Amino acid sequence: MSSGHEPSQPGSHTFDYKHVGGRFIGLVALAIVAYAAVGFGAINDTKQFAFSYLFAFTFFFTICMGGLFWTLVHHAVDAEWSVVVRRQLENMASLLVVMAILFIPLIFVAPKLWYWMTKLPGQDILLDEKWPYLTEEFFWIRAAFYFLFFGIAALWLRSNSIKQDVTGDARYTLLNRKITFASLPLFAVSLTFAAIDWLMGLDYHWFSTMWGVYIFAGTALSSLCVLVLIITALRNAGYFQNIITLEHYHILGKLMLAFTIFWAYIGFSQYMLIWYANIPEETVYFLRRNTENWQILSTALVVGHFFVPFLLLLPNLGKKKPAFLCGMAFWILSMHMLDIYVIVLPVLHKAGASLSWLDVACIAAIGCTLAAIFLKRLGDAPLWPLKDPRLKKSIALKN
Repeated sequence: MSSGHEPSQPGSHTFDYKHVGGRFIGLVALAIVAYAAVGFGAINDTKQFAFSYLFAFTFFFTICMGGLFWTLVHHAVDAEWSVVVRRQLENMASLLVVMAILFIPLIFVAPKLWYWMTKLPGQDILLDEKWPYLTEEFFWIRAAFYFLFFGIAALWLRSNSIKQDVTGDARYTLLNRKITFASLPLFAVSLTFAAIDWLMGLDYHWFSTMWGVYIFAGTALSSLCVLVLIITALRNAGYFQNIITLEHYHILGKLMLAFTIFWAYIGFSQYMLIWYANIPEETVYFLRRNTENWQILSTALVVGHFFVPFLLLLPNLGKKKPAFLCGMAFWILSMHMLDIYVIVLPVLHKAGASLSWLDVACIAAIGCTLAAIFLKRLGDAPLWPLKDPRLKKSIALKN
């Protein structure tokens, strides 16, 4: 594709680190301080650290997984509208390699989280029935496979996309489509079983056949919100001029509304089926989250994660206002964080919610690390696929 599809400003497709200012150094410094605090907390209260770190890890892991999902969807359906935002989705997905490294601390506190690891054969008949799936060796083999697949898929798709920026060869588009069709089934299976292993596995007595889809709904929605925030920040810094338009925001707004409804539908379906069946091994999840002040947070999650964004995103006018969508993105991300909190922490604090400073410190440590690496990665490649065959149609989007 010719350079005629690029905006008129020279070099505007390349991120200038002068727009970072002192943010990168600030993020690195804050990450170091946060990790020091987390290390101190891990020594003094290992169990609280384990759950706080899993909460923070899962929150950011789902966002990065969403970046990979939307990249796969783009290639699978041969989308045109998303060409201009795809590079930022690729950048988000490439952070899954970093998430693999950030998973390492959980290895050292695994028995504190997944207490089935401390059980011996014959101590619990339910655990014996789930052997050999719930064995430590197979658990770590699965985790290694998840990260190996996620990392290879994310980096391979991004690498081909960047190579196309140089050569303009359309074969990279076809190659990424082939990679996508091979990756989609593995993505679905890997995300589902990662959610089962790391989150449902916190209480191996409990189970839900809809758990993987529920986690996926939050994953897809939260990554859309982060994408809105990223492209708006870059537009405000002078990038994407005449590239990303209000039409692109309109589509992003509609997708945010759609996945808000999808999250609520899956969440309600899971609750309704478990409540109706009234099987103790299933109801324990919701009984625990409707105890003491956990009930307040669970109610706030229903209202804040569905009713508020649904009512505000439903009118068409707001979907073409970047400032409005950014506000909604911040709100939905805060609700997604609450969702992960309500999933993880009740296993530790059974009698009621008890916010720990380690919850905040772990969020800060992982969040600042990922943000700093993302900023560094922005300048490694053009901000959008310069020579994608569908770039011209994506810029001229009308919907």
